[in-house]
Amino acid sequence: MHKQGIGDFPYYVGINSLADLATKDDRVVVLNILGKESSGVTPISHIYSGGNVVFGTGPGKSGKALPTKVGNIPVYNSIKEGMAAGHKFNTAVVYLPPSGVKDGVAEAVRQNPDLKKVIVLTEKVSVKDSRIMRAICQANGVDLFGANCLGLADSWNHVRIGGALGGSHPEESLIKGSVAIFSNSGNFTTTIAVYLSTAGWGTTTSVSSGKDVYIHFGPHEFIHGFNNDDRSKAAIIYCEPGGYYEKGVESDKPIIACVVGRWKAKLTKSCGHAGSLAGSGDDAVAKEKWFMDYFGVDGIYSPENPKFSKKGALVTNIAHIPEALTKVMELRGEKPDFEPKGSLSLKCWFGNNNNAQLPKELDVPVVEALDPYNKQIEALRVQVGAMIRRETLKDASGASRMDPKTQVSQIHGVSILDASTKSLEENLAFALTKNYPSEFGRALANLALNAHVGHHNHPALAAAQASRDAGNSPNTVLSAAVSIIGKKTVQKSLDAASGLLELFKLSDMNDPEQSFDYSAQLKEAGKFKDAFLGTGDDCSDKIMDAVAKLQGQSVFLNFLQDFAKQENGKVSVDAIVAGIWATLGWRSLRSKKLTRQTLQTLPWYSRIFSTMVGCTAGADKHSTDSFCGVKLDDIVTKSSFTKTAFLALMGREPADGELFEFQVLLGLIITNGPGTISAQGAKGAVSADGPEQPDRVQVNKSMVGFLTHTGFAHGGNGYEAAAFLIEQFKGSGLKDPADANHGIDLAKLATDYASGYGKYKKEQKELGNLEYAKIPCVNHPVFKGKDVNVDPREEYVQKLFKEKGLNNVFLDFYHHLVEGLFKAKVTKNVYCVNIDAVIAVILLKMVWADYQKGTIKESDIETASFAAFLFGRMIGCAAEVDDHTNRGRNMDTRTPASKVAYVG
Repeated sequence: MHKQGIGDFPYYVGINSLADLATKDDRVVVLNILGKESSGVTPISHIYSGGNVVFGTGPGKSGKALPTKVGNIPVYNSIKEGMAAGHKFNTAVVYLPPSGVKDGVAEAVRQNPDLKKVIVLTEKVSVKDSRIMRAICQANGVDLFGANCLGLADSWNHVRIGGALGGSHPEESLIKGSVAIFSNSGNFTTTIAVYLSTAGWGTTTSVSSGKDVYIHFGPHEFIHGFNNDDRSKAAIIYCEPGGYYEKGVESDKPIIACVVGRWKAKLTKSCGHAGSLAGSGDDAVAKEKWFMDYFGVDGIYSPENPKFSKKGALVTNIAHIPEALTKVMELRGEKPDFEPKGSLSLKCWFGNNNNAQLPKELDVPVVEALDPYNKQIEALRVQVGAMIRRETLKDASGASRMDPKTQVSQIHGVSILDASTKSLEENLAFALTKNYPSEFGRALANLALNAHVGHHNHPALAAAQASRDAGNSPNTVLSAAVSIIGKKTVQKSLDAASGLLELFKLSDMNDPEQSFDYSAQLKEAGKFKDAFLGTGDDCSDKIMDAVAKLQGQSVFLNFLQDFAKQENGKVSVDAIVAGIWATLGWRSLRSKKLTRQTLQTLPWYSRIFSTMVGCTAGADKHSTDSFCGVKLDDIVTKSSFTKTAFLALMGREPADGELFEFQVLLGLIITNGPGTISAQGAKGAVSADGPEQPDRVQVNKSMVGFLTHTGFAHGGNGYEAAAFLIEQFKGSGLKDPADANHGIDLAKLATDYASGYGKYKKEQKELGNLEYAKIPCVNHPVFKGKDVNVDPREEYVQKLFKEKGLNNVFLDFYHHLVEGLFKAKVTKNVYCVNIDAVIAVILLKMVWADYQKGTIKESDIETASFAAFLFGRMIGCAAEVDDHTNRGRNMDTRTPASKVAYVG
């Protein structure tokens, strides 16, 4: 016979012992059994409980079934139909939407006079509906649980009803023992059970009460059943602010109360659980006081300040529950149910100190994870590099984007404004590795990129020169050159990159610029001898000597050099380039920003960049030992790639300040997002190769796709502005555009032009000519409508140049011009100077002296504008090619036939 409870309730309570909450005799019907949540949870409960679900309902689903490993659960349109088929049940589990819960409960009560329990899992059931459900169940002798709960579980009976207590493997946490759990939080119900096992305590019954405004089966009902359950020696009550449900509970058995939510006292809106809104007298602090008074303790239990009595203890951290319970039970002469299973100490499955020397208390050891997680972690460890989900990338990109409001583009989350302060070599490395290199890494990048700039007697230069001689545009010239740089051209470098990856991929090296013991790799390196060593007829010694003079070290280059000594050979230039790019990309590979495919392909991109810069200069600029009049040895070992690109474009070395302006020019045109024609050309080429088989993607063909989709219109705005400025400054006597004391009255020059342009514009409109010549690089379709309009990109560059003390008379003139147009009443407000003007004025400033001398013509300026655009845009398009190779799908840039129109 059960022990007497705490007294009769003023309302119906059918559960007199926790042993009756979830039994082997219970038979369950599930309402909305085929819903998303129920269809995942119900089979697990059904199997764990030995097949306790007799049927489910779903309007219009009659005849269907929910399959489980122990047999299918039939589905009917309604409870009435299921009962007519001969099924009997005493428990209903409700997964219906909030608006349907009340009617579902009413249906179960009305159709089945044998119904004893209803468990509502649904969240956000209205207070009004909860009242009605409560009244219906009370009037018919039915215990109601929930709503917004995870149901009931009994470890002794091996039964789980409703919800997901214990998760997908309930047997792992629902361990037979002597502790009963009552919790407002469904997930914490399971967590507390797991925590208890670390101190050797198992459970009898777990009750997830939910925390809606109505808790239909509350702490008093739970304690009543607990008092009458001979199996349960102690109880855990986890509660949150809101309501008076816990006040006045008492038992001859010990209770551990966990009260959380002091932070909710300041809230004016419920957070997480509808009933946890703290009110006057029922907030967390008040509930703490109730339990402290009951336990006769003057504080909250913690390991540092253990406050407890025979009646129990109050905790505010669930991690303290096991220890508090053990202390209370020791006081009562009770021992744990079994040997502890694990512990609650911090057990890191992953960890890396990044070579930092930490004090012992912070140096948490890495331990092997539990099965099956240990196997998964091991699989991840050998799964080197990023694994990127493939998706359709038409008009989309994982590399670039453009903010339509600011017109400021980004590459890998970095604004082109910020990128413009970086060198060409830094941006090329960043575009592919997603990390800017260190100063040492930047120097290495220069060595790799400059190593193949000279193209004397190379087929790529011959193809480029033939295209140039045929009168082709710069993009066509470079397309011819890049087409020659096929996979076989760079095969040895690709093989070296693959060999380095194979040797070091499972090592614990995270930073190749830090010391690392590679003795084990040296023993295995012989199989890559052909890829690593050269014939001795290249400049590898000079490059390695240059590396030795740098402030830094590369594990890969040191390794290659030691391997060469071991084999009495020489490291090839191809292997050095591979080692440099492995150094630049390794940290991104280890942090899973970079794929293995990308790391292995970096030398191919590098060679293409070198070819584009090198073949921009005509064949007459190349010789056996020089490029554009500069010794190749000096270029390879001493020059930055930015300086080399300037040399190729201008035919001379940059003067003071020019190199910075040049890098700003290139940085500003890196990308305009994936929607640009140049990016679409690159992405389309990858899409056509089949990125889902990345080994088939031809990097040079993809870069040719970018080149062939780039035309005069891209550099056109810059050239048109240069031509416009040349016209304005003819006869001005301007000698040096960088001289702040140029002596030219820019305001008058601008005002005179504005007045003349105003007359011209008026005449053209009177003639009905709406296609009259516009002033290039003035105004912008986005940055307009204000009294004074500003292109934030141009404003950024103007301030940057001012900070650097760099003057540009052409840019100053543009600002005078937009003011002059307003003063002359040609415009209604002050137009902005847009970013294309910046490109034009930087370039024109560079060529002005040569233009004045007559050594270059206006057509040469147009060609230079075009080529400069290609240098900048090759950065962003390389990133698009790599992104699409790793992320895209086959043929995903095609336009569907339904969206294609015929124009007759």
